Amino acid sequence: MPFGPIITPIVFGVGAVVLAVVAFFLGGIYRKKVAEAELGSAEQEARRIVSEAIKTAEVKKKESMVEAKEEIYRLRNEFEKDSKERRNEIQRQEKRIQQKEESIDRKNENLEKKEEALSGKLREADRKLDEIESLKKGQMEMLERISGFSIEQAKEHLLGMLDSELVHEKAVKIASFEDQLKEEAEERARNIISLAITRCAADHVSEATVSVVQLPSDEMKGRIIGREGRNIRAIETLTGVDLIIDDTPEAITLSSFDPVRREVARVALEKLIVDGRIHPARIEETVEKARREVDAVIKKEGERAVMSTGLRGIHPELSKILGRLRFRTSYGQNVLDHSLEVSNLAGIMASELGLNPTLAKRAGLLHDLGKALDHEIEGSHVDIGVEYAKKYKESEEVLHAIKAHHGDVEPQTVEACLVMAADAISAARPGARRENLENYIKRLQKLEEIADSFPGVESCYAIQAGREIRVMVKPEVLGDDQMVLTAREIAKRIEEEMDYPGQIKVNLVRESRAVDYAK
Repeated sequence: MPFGPIITPIVFGVGAVVLAVVAFFLGGIYRKKVAEAELGSAEQEARRIVSEAIKTAEVKKKESMVEAKEEIYRLRNEFEKDSKERRNEIQRQEKRIQQKEESIDRKNENLEKKEEALSGKLREADRKLDEIESLKKGQMEMLERISGFSIEQAKEHLLGMLDSELVHEKAVKIASFEDQLKEEAEERARNIISLAITRCAADHVSEATVSVVQLPSDEMKGRIIGREGRNIRAIETLTGVDLIIDDTPEAITLSSFDPVRREVARVALEKLIVDGRIHPARIEETVEKARREVDAVIKKEGERAVMSTGLRGIHPELSKILGRLRFRTSYGQNVLDHSLEVSNLAGIMASELGLNPTLAKRAGLLHDLGKALDHEIEGSHVDIGVEYAKKYKESEEVLHAIKAHHGDVEPQTVEACLVMAADAISAARPGARRENLENYIKRLQKLEEIADSFPGVESCYAIQAGREIRVMVKPEVLGDDQMVLTAREIAKRIEEEMDYPGQIKVNLVRESRAVDYAK
């Protein structure tokens, strides 16, 4: 096998390897030289940088040393200056302390001198005090011998004299203060009352005991009288009102001391005149309707009174009783108007005094409540009013004001005093009341009370201005014979218990009725 083709590639391969090794070796030598050259230049640069850094550090060091020396010098100067000031201040303080010590020493010397002088004076004072005590003792013994009093007795005598003088002085001072307070209180009270009267100004006219009913013609008078006077007797009997038919043209006068009866009679008569059918049965029916209408008016008037005062929580029954006061007069003054005025006056005065105006107005409105019932229930109108106000849950303050408004009990609250004052103010208005009218009404009421107290009496009415008492008796209780005795006994009681002008006719009426219906 020939070796030529095989050796040639091997030779070329070995040669290539040798060349590569030689190239690598040469390249390494070159790189080494280059690296050594770069290293040398780097070392030179490093030495240069280090040298510059050393120089810069030396410069900085020198500058820092200079600055430090300057700071130290500055601080040293400040310290020396501060130390100098402190030394000066200490010297000044030491000087002041020394001066104070010298002053204290001088004062101590003066105090010692004064103390010695004071001790001498005290010794002299003790000596003189002993002399005074001995003189006092001698004087007291002499005074005891002269006056005949011991020391204790003299003390008691002097204290008694001093006590009497003090009592007199206190009494004078108290009287002076009382007078001053009374003047101030009276002035304040006059101002408050004047303001209340001004703000509650109202016109009052005394009410009369007669009403006039206008007629369409004089012919109607005959129809009202009726055959043999049966119609007029029926009206007077059913209403308790006296009908006065005189020469006054087209008018009939109704006379009664009880305004409710008079109002019922007026309403009934006007209805009869409009209706035209006037006979006893129709009269009885109309009078009953009139009573119902008057009851409705009473309820409405009570509600109006409560609303006008702005009060709340008043029981409806109390409101209805208040409405009855619309037809009640006291000395000719309408009691409901009087109660409203008292309520307003008491409320205004309470407001001026900083009190509770609602309580004062409530007590003022209810203070005469009992006058609506005093002709039906035994007792004074004060007791009746308290009883009914308590029944319908009024407060103790209101009950006390009602009880005290006429001075029956001592007023314990300011509101009670205000109600008393308001009641007196309202009653004292010029023209508000008439004394003779009240006495006249009381006489008629007393007349009816006497007749009503007898057994068998159904109803009674004082008519003809109190010159006649008409008594309706129960026919099943009193017979004809007993009526004569009863009339005599009533007349005798009237003579014994009453004072009156002229004479009073006692008229007993006994009526039997039989009623049936046709179906």
